[in-house]
Amino acid sequence: MSTAEDPTSADGGEESGEEITELLAPADGVPEIITDRDRLTALADDLAAGSGPVAVDAERASGFRYSARAYLVQLRREGAGSALVDPIALDGDLSVLGDALRGVEWVLHAASQDLPCLAEVGMRPDVLFDTELAGRLAGYPRVGLGPLAERLLGVRLRKGYGAADWSTRPLPDDWLVYAALDVELLVAMRDLLAADLERQGKAEWGRQEFEAVRLAGPPPRRAEPWRRTSGTHKVRRPRQLAVVRALWESRDQLAESRDVAPGRLLPDAAIVDAALREPASREALTEMPVFKGNRQRRLADRWWRAVRTGRGLPAEELPSSAAAGDGPPPVNRWADKDPDAAARLTAARAHLADLSEQWDTPVENLLQPDLVRRLCWTPPVPADAAGVEEFLTAGGARPWQRELALEGLVAALAETAPPADESAPAPTAPSSGEGETPRRSPRRRRRRGSGETAQVGTVTPVFSDPET
Repeated sequence: MSTAEDPTSADGGEESGEEITELLAPADGVPEIITDRDRLTALADDLAAGSGPVAVDAERASGFRYSARAYLVQLRREGAGSALVDPIALDGDLSVLGDALRGVEWVLHAASQDLPCLAEVGMRPDVLFDTELAGRLAGYPRVGLGPLAERLLGVRLRKGYGAADWSTRPLPDDWLVYAALDVELLVAMRDLLAADLERQGKAEWGRQEFEAVRLAGPPPRRAEPWRRTSGTHKVRRPRQLAVVRALWESRDQLAESRDVAPGRLLPDAAIVDAALREPASREALTEMPVFKGNRQRRLADRWWRAVRTGRGLPAEELPSSAAAGDGPPPVNRWADKDPDAAARLTAARAHLADLSEQWDTPVENLLQPDLVRRLCWTPPVPADAAGVEEFLTAGGARPWQRELALEGLVAALAETAPPADESAPAPTAPSSGEGETPRRSPRRRRRRGSGETAQVGTVTPVFSDPET
């Protein structure tokens, strides 16, 4: 295994020409899965006696099961080695492990995905380090576990089972190798990432971000979750939307009772198709694609009842054509609805883009895009430094984010749209590139706190923002 001495100096791995080592199995072999209480207690004692941070991971059955419960928990700590634990065989109670690791830093990759299912089995960290989030803050263009292992350690992990059905029993041997490798290198990666954040002057950013992830509760349930049915944008009429809602709710109730992923009972496309085609009878429904299959025919009575329920609602109970929102309108309507707000948002985005380039950190990690839109659409009164900071604090912005962005955001909120000049001729489209703003080429700058230069302007955002 080769370790990059300075992870900030290059992209590492294949991108820098460094030889990649294939890691096909854990160094100490694959541990036997723990399925009984005595061995679980012994593991807790070993982990408590270990040293340094503990690497933790969990495997779920997303896409196969309705629940997001953990079907396997992996741990590794210096002095204790690696362990694979089956929470299902242990009645979903791993609290003895949580107790043994009180005060110990937990290292997870993409922690927000695993913390809820770990909490369900009684495991909650007191201190957290998230390797994926650290990679984002450090400005790495690829922050998956595999790319980070290659960049930082010159190691290619064995992958391929992350989307498997981990509720399967017994678990195949290949899957167990994959699961053990997921925690094999996490602590070593954590150390290099922490050193890089320190060099860049972002160590405190990381501490605040990790703590925010650790303390974050589950996201609030959506008011109308059925509107996320894929393809609903094709459905315009309220009565057809009522059919989508009724079918979605019937499917969701059945999926929860069976602990099966909803899409495995009835695909979203079939729900939308039934709403648009408006079958006149149960027989007509069962002649439609998907519904004509043997499995769907066994549920035909259920789906037809849902269709009839949606169609039979009184007008006042029909869903609206558009989802009700508590936030600003879509950004593409701002210029018409409130030109000054559009000017404020343009200035705020330009300020954050400059900060993103200066600090080599994705814009969405500097400040949540939704919070920026809300700030620009409905600024505090007065929109001075104190008012803006209070607004950002209430919206969940961390101290480092407020300190970094505050001054520029206050200036952005003072922007107004230029007065319309009705006498001016309408602008004409530029021809053959004339009049277009030249694209700014990436430049090289000195990375703060590092002592070497780094190319900026090419960071690929990890999160996508549909409004940007």
